[in-house]
Amino acid sequence: MENFDYDLQSLQEARNLARQAKQAQAALAKYNSEQIDRIIQNMVKVAEENAVSLAKMAVEETGFGKVEDKTMKNKLASTELYKFIKPMQTIGIISEDPVNKVVEIAEPVGLLLGIVPSTNPTSTAIYKSIIAIKSRNGIVFSPHPSALKCTLQAAKLMNEAAVAAGAPPNIIGCISKPSMAATNELMKCDEVDMIIATGGTAMVKSAYSAGKPALGVGPGNVPAYIERTANIQKAVQNIITSKTFDNGTICASEQAVIVEECIRDQVVAEFKRQGGYFMSAAETEKVAQKLFVRGHAMNAKFVGRSAAVIAESAGITIPAGTKVLLGEQQGVGPEYPLSYEKLTTVLAFYTVKDWEEACELCIKLLKNGGVGHSLAIHTENPAMAMKFSEKPVFRILVNTPSTHGGVGISTGLAPAFTLGCGTWGGSATSDNVTPLHLINKKRVAYGIKDCTENTTSTVAACVAEKCATGAVSEEQIMNVVNEVIALLKKRGEH
Repeated sequence: MENFDYDLQSLQEARNLARQAKQAQAALAKYNSEQIDRIIQNMVKVAEENAVSLAKMAVEETGFGKVEDKTMKNKLASTELYKFIKPMQTIGIISEDPVNKVVEIAEPVGLLLGIVPSTNPTSTAIYKSIIAIKSRNGIVFSPHPSALKCTLQAAKLMNEAAVAAGAPPNIIGCISKPSMAATNELMKCDEVDMIIATGGTAMVKSAYSAGKPALGVGPGNVPAYIERTANIQKAVQNIITSKTFDNGTICASEQAVIVEECIRDQVVAEFKRQGGYFMSAAETEKVAQKLFVRGHAMNAKFVGRSAAVIAESAGITIPAGTKVLLGEQQGVGPEYPLSYEKLTTVLAFYTVKDWEEACELCIKLLKNGGVGHSLAIHTENPAMAMKFSEKPVFRILVNTPSTHGGVGISTGLAPAFTLGCGTWGGSATSDNVTPLHLINKKRVAYGIKDCTENTTSTVAACVAEKCATGAVSEEQIMNVVNEVIALLKKRGEH
């Protein structure tokens, strides 16, 4: 009976939040650019002030990652995001084409449902709140149950900051009694206009099957290829920096390292020098047994954990100061568990003969759970980077940590915590999601071609004229039609 009551309360809360936020959004839709910018500035300020406390809350509640890195993610989701989106035109006339006489006007999507993962709870809530308000949308969050308190707090702070700067009350809401029933209600209720889903594959598929527009993102299984011309010391440093950032909780982090035979020994030595530990086959098997449940599903107990925690749990001894664990794999698929996504400080390690073999292996790894997401390549040969641009991903990250590159810390990509995988990965977009994905475009189009004369009668008259002299072939009729089209185009130009 208690569970039944909880589910009813959860469902009712979801409905109330949706109604309140929808009403608030209708008011926000009338705001101008200056008003919206003032609101966002205050949200950014509050996010900055609470970046550390929210990071601490997230680590304490979930056990995932590191406070200093979650702090950085909170700042990326606010300060750095604001710098990137400030010049974006999301209100009123956003473009005018004087030649074709088309004017584009931005309209908000309406009310968004934001689904938040446990791996990046506070940064995702901050990021989605800000891009929603920038495009004059309201948003209601469905938090992951294991990250409820920190997500709720982040959403509360964003709503309070927005309202304090002039936004309508309840413009940002968050379920405090999470349940599948509540999430499903929000996905399907009339008030919600679009879903932004960041989370597991099952959740993303549910979002796309809810019968309304959705922006969902798939998993990453990022291969990192160290090509023979690479700066090996820098490449290894980038990979370790990326994989240890928040202990690998970002889906753009590297999952497998691929090296050519000719540089293998140098790469192995460099990893060992910088804090990598190469596990034996027996140790790799022990770690894999801890990391995965139900086949290749990641065990939540080891998401975002340090190498030391994983090693201790698996009963293996590693040197003090070890940053990442590496396990050699000879193939891809169920028999090679490290060939799957591992949102923690463990990497698969592969040796190949040449770049062609590296290409084939990258494709196999991507098809093993990361198609459309990201690929990292370390090379001093620009032509090689372009060869790898042909792979089935939408982010080819060159000579940079893939975590930092994918979310826009170390590259010119849009700062984002929703990274689209395109149709290859089952996503509606291949972009890093920004406010421009959250607007409708209305178009005012002036007539530029004269269509006042009855085209059908013109063609008929021309054909009749030709027929007067005898039989007409199909080719002659097409010639007449083309003459008429050319004539109409000419009239339209004057």
